[in-house]
This record gives sequence, C-alpha cells and structure tokens, in this order.
Amino acid sequence: MQTTDTPSSCSAILAPLRVSDSHTLKWDEQCDVLVIGWGAAGACAALEARANGVDVLIADRFTGGGASAKSGGVVYAGGGTRQQRAAGISDSPQAMFDYLKHETCGVVSDNTLQRFCEQSVANLEWLQSHGAPYSHEMPPGGKTSYPADGYFLYYSGNELVPSHTGSQPPAPRGHRTVGKGQCGAVLYAHLHSACLKAGVRPLLQSAARRLVQDNQGRVIGAELWRLPPGSEAAKTHARLAARAERWQNFAPGYCDRLRQRVSQLEREHARPYRVRARQGVVLSTGGFIFNRELMREHAPDYRRNFKVGATGCDGSGLRLGQSAGAASAGLERVSAWRFINPPHCWPKGIVVNREGQRFCNEEVYGATLGQPLMEEQGGRAWLVLDARLRAKAIRQALFGGYWWFQSLPALMLMLCKPRKGKTAAQLAKASGMQVEALSQALQRNNAAARGEAEDAFGKSPGSRQVLDQGPFYACDISVGNPIFPLGALTLGGLKVDEDTGAALDAQGQPISGLYAAGRTALGIPSHLYISGLSLADCVFSGRRAGDAIARQVCNPTQQGVAYDTTSAR
Repeated sequence: MQTTDTPSSCSAILAPLRVSDSHTLKWDEQCDVLVIGWGAAGACAALEARANGVDVLIADRFTGGGASAKSGGVVYAGGGTRQQRAAGISDSPQAMFDYLKHETCGVVSDNTLQRFCEQSVANLEWLQSHGAPYSHEMPPGGKTSYPADGYFLYYSGNELVPSHTGSQPPAPRGHRTVGKGQCGAVLYAHLHSACLKAGVRPLLQSAARRLVQDNQGRVIGAELWRLPPGSEAAKTHARLAARAERWQNFAPGYCDRLRQRVSQLEREHARPYRVRARQGVVLSTGGFIFNRELMREHAPDYRRNFKVGATGCDGSGLRLGQSAGAASAGLERVSAWRFINPPHCWPKGIVVNREGQRFCNEEVYGATLGQPLMEEQGGRAWLVLDARLRAKAIRQALFGGYWWFQSLPALMLMLCKPRKGKTAAQLAKASGMQVEALSQALQRNNAAARGEAEDAFGKSPGSRQVLDQGPFYACDISVGNPIFPLGALTLGGLKVDEDTGAALDAQGQPISGLYAAGRTALGIPSHLYISGLSLADCVFSGRRAGDAIARQVCNPTQQGVAYDTTSAR
C-alpha cells in the first residue's frame, strides 16, 4: 500500500513490512547500520558510525551527493575557528549562540543550539580531518550571496544587520570549502572518498520503498528497489539523472521530463533488495521541494518557486519515517531566496510591494527578504532605483567580478524592460503602484539617508542613499519573473530526539531503531535559513545520529545519552 499519492518522478513509499521473526525473512544483505541517503548528512552519519567500529551500509537512489553536492559548499561555523583567527576575527560560542538564537526562533532547544555552537570548531576540524580544506581569505566588504573564487570566509547571514547584531561584534561564519566554482561538489567528493576509505559499503541506484519492523515496532531494516548493477537500465538511469541535475537551472521543464523517465526505469527494472540493519536505520534523504503533492499539501504558495535541491529531495525519508509512526513538524516552513546583493549597491534602493509600500530592510540576507515577500506580499515586489543607483549597479554587475549567476540576472532585470518614469508619480502609474504610497516611501527613505530621521526598517547608515535623480526604475523581483528566479527549499522534517537524532512518534517517544539527520529531520535551520547552516547541521545531526546508533552496538542499554564531541576524530 502506498502511503502518499506521489507524482511519477518521486519514489513510491509503501507501508512498513511487519515480521514476527527476522530470521524467517529472506535478507539480501546485512549490516549493523543502514544509512538511507548519501548526501552530506548521510556521509557524516556513516563516518561517525564507522568510527565506532560498526558495519555500515549506505544506500542511495542515485549515485550519491544529492543537494549537498549541488550546493555552494558553505559550512556555517564559528566560535573561534582556525580560519576566523587567521583573518583576525574574534568570535566565541556564546556570540554565535546569541546570533543564532535570534535566527532560529526556538526551533530547537537552547541546550541543543548551545551544543551546536560549542561543537562548531571541532566539527569543522573534523571535516578537515576527512580532507575538506578551508581558508580565511575574505571578499571586499565581507558580505555577498556567494564569494568569488579566491575568497572563503564571509558574512553569510544577517550578522552585519543592526537589528540582528548582539552585544558582541559581528563575526563572519560562512566557511566556503576551498575549490573552484560551486564548492558543494568539492566538499562532497571528500566525504564520499572518506566513506569508502573508512569501509562504508555503498549500495547505489537503490531507492528505499519501505521499512521493515518487528512485532514490537522496532525498525530492523528496509526494502530497497535496486537496479541491476552494470545493466543498460542502470547506465541509462545514471546518465538521465545526471543530466537532470546538470540542466535544472536552465531548463526545469525538460529536467522534469527526464526525472519521469528515470522513475519509469525504476518501475520497470528495479527489483526488491532487503537489507537487515541489526542496530537500525538512519534516514538522510534531504527535503521535499521536488514532491509536488507534499508541496501542494503543506506549502502551496511556494509551488511557483525555483526548486533548490536535487531530484532525491522528494520527501522519501520524511514519508518513510511517517509510515513507521514518526511525527513531523515545520513542513510549512520554506526558505525563499530573494538575494539583492550583489550588485553590492542594490540594497541602497528600496523594495516595495505592489501598492508601492516599503516592507523590509533591503540589506538583510536573501531568505530573510524572501520570507515576507512570499508570506506577506503574495510573492510580488519591486526593487526601486533612481538613475544614479541603477548606473552604478550596472557597472558593478559588468565589472565587479561576480559569478555569472549573480551578474547576468541582475543585468537582465535592470536592462530588459524595467518599468520607468521620469518622476516617482510616473513610475507608480507605469508599474501599477499607488502614487501616494510610492512617493511617501521615497520621501521617508531620503529623509533617513540625509540623517533627518531614523530608517523605518532599521537599515544601517552605510546602506542608505538618497533616491532623487530621475528617471526612476522599478525592477520586478516577484516570484513569477522568469529572468530573476526566486529559489526555495523546504525546512521542516521528522521530529527527533535532540540528544540522539532518534525519530519520535506523536507522543514524543523514540521509535526504536529509527534515526533521521539533515533536512529529513527538524533541525537548526528549520525556522529560517542562512547560508551554510544546512551543511553545518548535516555535520552536527549526521554525526549525532551515527554516534548514537553505533553506541547501541557497544551498549544496547545505553539510551538517551547526549551526543558529544569536543575534538575531531
């Protein structure tokens, strides 16, 4: 029986197989720990479990990597990392905690957040011990949506925004893995290699369809549907899946059709493959941004957004956990990314809604801007510039050394038929805004920029500019603008014991033998995302689950012991 009405590009999830005696069931493979999903969280869980001396098998619907490999490879780390010290930055776990408490808004307990901050230095060193390199070079100004090659430490969130700073000086905590281009692939390659070196056994092109439970409800394994290794179907499956990931940014409709063909190959050629996991299963398959049904059910307003993630982000881990009675939370939480830096001068403009009213501080992190844009403004907004600011932004986009995915959309937005008016009133009429609302927004902005009044949304003095030189321009930053995509990824997941990563049922009790990590689980980034926080949580929650499940081998009676690592293994 299928537990959800899934679209054809998503893995079908069946009700758990219940067995009275595990010895009577025919198993194709046995291990101590089965990790389902070989992205960053799964790799970290597998490595930590192997460090405890247990036999680990890691399964993936594709060939590993997932959203982690497609990411920027940024790890949010602080508290006094080696790279921060080399850059002359003073930071402490308490300062990191104070800032993140503001961002996370209680999505995890203070104790868990404190532990995350206290272990941050050790977790980054742990990544380095497995080959992932980090460095301290900072980009000019220290703030950008993603630093150019040659820069690896930056302010990746709202640390410089006055309303988000605490009593201690702000610190850059975005640690980009050293490499060329988008460095998620670099980070994942090191984790992948480390897993193989440690003796983790991979099981590829094997989609988890259902869990196996004993009569007491303990998860004792899973049924995977595996493509025959080396077969023509497997080769075609790998080729089409890779193509879908490679072209997603440019031709999402075409890639959706590729994913349907991938799923068709699985339905036609995959065969059941049952894995006995003596100590249990870790679910780490990512979020569910690619599952249309789950998005329609939990976050319908975000179905128009550009999908940030990979094909495996279809909610399979979430649905597997739910099928075994695990509870979930925060499924309505989605991070929508409307970055307006770079160009670095764009935040000096004003962002207004369809009526012409300003509704945010333009210098905030992209997801902090995207959230009210989607939730409060129906996904529609304008970036308003005057002639002087627009000219400067065009020069920055052309000659600022930005990535193509930063400069090209910015240029297209400013040059490809923006709304235009010689005066603010004419601009309002050209863009359908209310004349009085836009005029007041500009007047108040200009008064704050001249120092005559405080900025209504707390914009720092360095980000204020008088906008009074016509013509004026309104650039469409709405969710429906195809030349300026507004990306999104899901944040909620399975409820877990914050000390062990064990999946919890509706009564808050651990489901024996079942753990979750990364975006499959509710975690540090599940309220509002900032760059690097998801990968950092993959390390934190992955190691937590791997350590806790492995300890059951050494001492099966040891329950609820908090995961703690103070140094890199």
